[in-house]
Amino acid sequence: MKIKRALLSVSDKTGIVELAKFLSDNGVEIISTGGTMKAIKEAGIPVTYVSDVTGFPEIMDGRVKTLNPKIHGAILAVRSNPEHMKALAEHDITPIDLVVVNLYPFRETVAKPGVTEAEAIENIDIGGPAMVRASAKNFKDVVIVTYPSRYAGLMEMLAKEGDVDARTRKELALEAFTHTAEYDAMISEYLKKQLEK
Repeated sequence: MKIKRALLSVSDKTGIVELAKFLSDNGVEIISTGGTMKAIKEAGIPVTYVSDVTGFPEIMDGRVKTLNPKIHGAILAVRSNPEHMKALAEHDITPIDLVVVNLYPFRETVAKPGVTEAEAIENIDIGGPAMVRASAKNFKDVVIVTYPSRYAGLMEMLAKEGDVDARTRKELALEAFTHTAEYDAMISEYLKKQLEK
């Protein structure tokens, strides 16, 4: 199996425990955050807390947890670039090969009757889109999955081939950029409506 290390951090927990179990059973180290980590741990699956990787606690009510070179360096390093690999070694950063992230439920939050602007703003995900975009940018080396509907196909391909083919990696990157673009468009639309009041 080409994938050795995965970061799982999802708002929509559908199927995440099954995916984590599959990865763990196939020798993949799992890193996770908050609620996702809790769900994985409760299922008895080994998981490393992101703060143990970064050496830095989640701060500001979780606003800052994955925005760290130990995470982004691990995602963005081009494996065929000797300078990138040297930087990983120098800074004791282990590459991340698979990122499974979906974002805070902004649409669902602003659809609630009587939602305050403060509640809406706290549901603007920052670290999530940064990880999604970093992974999608480096799709040749990192597999990015943003939708639970993709888990079954991913597990099937990994079980059969031991890796994710180049076309699928690019398709998943396209889905990821579409996901973050739609997400930002929702936020933009919400703020526009606030200003029209």
